Amino acid sequence: MLKIYKKIEEINNKNEKVLSVFLTAGYPDRENFVELALGVLDAGADMLEIGIPFSDPLADGAVIQKSSHVAIENGVNLDTVFEFSRLIRAKTDKPLILMGYANPVFRYGVKRFLVDAVDCGIDGLIIPDIPLEEYDSFYPSDEILLDRILLTTPQSGEERIKKIDCISSGFVYCVSVSGTTGVRNSFSDAEIKSLQNTRGLIKKNKMLVGFGISTVENIRQVSPFCDGVIVGSAVIKKLDESGSSGVFDLVKTLKSGCRGLT
Repeated sequence: MLKIYKKIEEINNKNEKVLSVFLTAGYPDRENFVELALGVLDAGADMLEIGIPFSDPLADGAVIQKSSHVAIENGVNLDTVFEFSRLIRAKTDKPLILMGYANPVFRYGVKRFLVDAVDCGIDGLIIPDIPLEEYDSFYPSDEILLDRILLTTPQSGEERIKKIDCISSGFVYCVSVSGTTGVRNSFSDAEIKSLQNTRGLIKKNKMLVGFGISTVENIRQVSPFCDGVIVGSAVIKKLDESGSSGVFDLVKTLKSGCRGLT
């Protein structure tokens, strides 16, 4: 699958960084989620990451944890997520990515999950708690046409980053900081140095930076070392504070900050 890679390349060729936005499926409510997702794409998001609600997330901070809890209480499960995805795909050709954890996928059935994801128009998959060492045993077949996106962290060594780049497709998800997702004011010199080092090791894929991206200033700080950014907690937080209109304004602002960057 080259759709995600090609989309990122197309945007980069216009001197822009990609803006990928994360939304928890079915949050804050089931009835309006598809409308919210399409509004985020219309506001300027280049890609959408649809979060699969899970009770025990490892990488998510308090904001996304709360949204996941509410979505579960709203009755959102994988069948709901696939229905949301199908409805969103019917209205957009922008890349759609599912992001979730291994347990719900195992319970659903891995092969069935991959087939259903493709059938409802998903382009890529991020499962943060499937490490490099378990990648081949988790994914039963290369016949399923989904980009499988792995994560690097500041603790990843050079050889590990190279292997992640080799196995991943679409892009490599570079976690900018140690810890969980959340809003940050800025990145330290050490964190920027880590991004720079990782960027130099990624040869096959594009590289998007996530965790802690919440402002145009954040985007400008990391932009020399990536092809795009992923924003999640800041969007969910804005949704809680200002509703969908506030989210659309934030996405427009963040996308404006991605322009004019080489």
